[in-house]
Amino acid sequence: MRTVAQQMFRTCNKLFSGKTPNEAHPSNIETAAQMENIQHLSCDSHPPSVEAVRESVHHVEAVMERAHHGGGWLLSGIICINILILGCALVSGSAFNSVAITAVHRQIFLIVLFLLTMLWMLFYAAFTSRQDQAVSFKDSHAGPVWLRAGLLLFGLLSLLMDIFKIGNYVGYLHCDSAVKVALPVVQAVFLFVQTYFLWVHAKDCVQLHTNFTRCGLTLTLSTNLVVWMAAVTEESLHQTEFPDLNVNVSHKMYRASYGDKKCKCSHSACNTFKEAFYYLYPFNIEYSLFASAMAYVMWKNVGRLVEDHSHHSVKFRLKDMCLGPVTGILLVVAGLVTFILYEVDILQEDEKKRNGALLIHFIMNIVIVSLMSLSTVIGCIVYRLDHREHVSEKNPTRSLDVGLLVGASMGQFIISYFTIVAVVATGARGYLNALNLSWAVLTVLQLGLQNYFIIEGLHREPFHVMQEAALHTNAHALQEHAEMSVVVESSKSSYFLTSSLDELSWKRRVLKEVCAFLLLANIILWIMPAFGARPQFDHSIEIRFYKFTMWAAIVNIGLPFGIFYRMHSVASLFEVYLIS
Repeated sequence: MRTVAQQMFRTCNKLFSGKTPNEAHPSNIETAAQMENIQHLSCDSHPPSVEAVRESVHHVEAVMERAHHGGGWLLSGIICINILILGCALVSGSAFNSVAITAVHRQIFLIVLFLLTMLWMLFYAAFTSRQDQAVSFKDSHAGPVWLRAGLLLFGLLSLLMDIFKIGNYVGYLHCDSAVKVALPVVQAVFLFVQTYFLWVHAKDCVQLHTNFTRCGLTLTLSTNLVVWMAAVTEESLHQTEFPDLNVNVSHKMYRASYGDKKCKCSHSACNTFKEAFYYLYPFNIEYSLFASAMAYVMWKNVGRLVEDHSHHSVKFRLKDMCLGPVTGILLVVAGLVTFILYEVDILQEDEKKRNGALLIHFIMNIVIVSLMSLSTVIGCIVYRLDHREHVSEKNPTRSLDVGLLVGASMGQFIISYFTIVAVVATGARGYLNALNLSWAVLTVLQLGLQNYFIIEGLHREPFHVMQEAALHTNAHALQEHAEMSVVVESSKSSYFLTSSLDELSWKRRVLKEVCAFLLLANIILWIMPAFGARPQFDHSIEIRFYKFTMWAAIVNIGLPFGIFYRMHSVASLFEVYLIS
């Protein structure tokens, strides 16, 4: 008990010494009083019960948590909500009203957000982070290297998209607004500044200028979310199937985001640049979401106290694994082939080719989600046989991962259930309707199983931690038998540890095989809708049942979340793979 109380007292001393006088919170008085009570309990001749100490510790943690938030938390939340609502109104208005609110108004708003966010990032890097005791703690779970590497990759591809946009919009400068050229230029600079900022400071737990830092981080968060909304809206309008009332075959409507149709490009590469940057939109969308998630974790870590130990180093190795990666790679290759065939044949005027493309696409997706469901069931069975404890420590990164996973899956759930209702209500006549119904039902099953598998894996104690605990336990047990020889002790220690590792090895191997397969399968399920597969519009059963306007709203709202769910599942499965 004495050790626990002393450790809590040292932690609070760090809290008070790490804050400047002007940032002290009235609740610190309550914390100090509570710490005096703990000291008094620890010095008493009759030690308190374990429950009493735990209650005191939990009370101190709650008081410290309230002290860290204060008014800055509320102010930053208000700023974020207002920017998001205004951005949503401008994005929606510019998408559906080309007279009163144009794309230029939305682009001016984005330029202002980019400039303000970059100014705050430069201030933070130049002043706040350089002060003594400003970043006394680092969250080892936040911003892992693989997540920052993904941010860098998506950032480079987004930068390439901006270069193509500049090349395209320059051709319309003689008859269109220069703001459309200025936006990708400012966004390219923003990508560079933000990527550097998040790469260096993603783990910071800021202790100085906390209110200003919280407001700056919510500005960063809301800016990236507005960029995401704008990119998703433009991509959805680009890919949405608009039915032709005079022809049974629908056609793609590629909506230009600039000027009048009478405005002609001044160079011949405009169409090439236009097609190129539309194919890079999915990467820009994912970059915005990655940056938003990292900014949110930094916001949660402002003023947070974490333990002064480094994160366990985990190496990524494919040793002793074969079935999961090989099967996943074959699935990705087969999915890419069928996706290319689908994209080629679905635009044909021949109805048989269109139906054949839909047939292949439905069958491929049914095979993918069926294999994913089967492998997830195997992984869940291994969890039931595993005796690893659940992690109880507070971790904003893990909480965000779980929240995003469940929330993003709602988009695909909505589309699947609306499809099930439409197909069943119309009788599910024809092989395409039967395949569509099967795909929707299996998708619902796969989403539920995968969510359970990932969430359970994220909350399990890492295997290497369990091995270290087993090693310490074995060493302590051997020390109690001092009469044994050194040779016998070393051999017995090796036997205990080896047998413990052997007991876990097959479980680890199965879990890693499952994670590798699910990771690759989610990649192909991200590629197909992200790069233009829209069977929801090519197959007309839902359009006839719900009418086009309602069904287009359902798909264009739910599908972006479904696409993000697949990419976020890849990141979460990689994390589960590392700790398995």
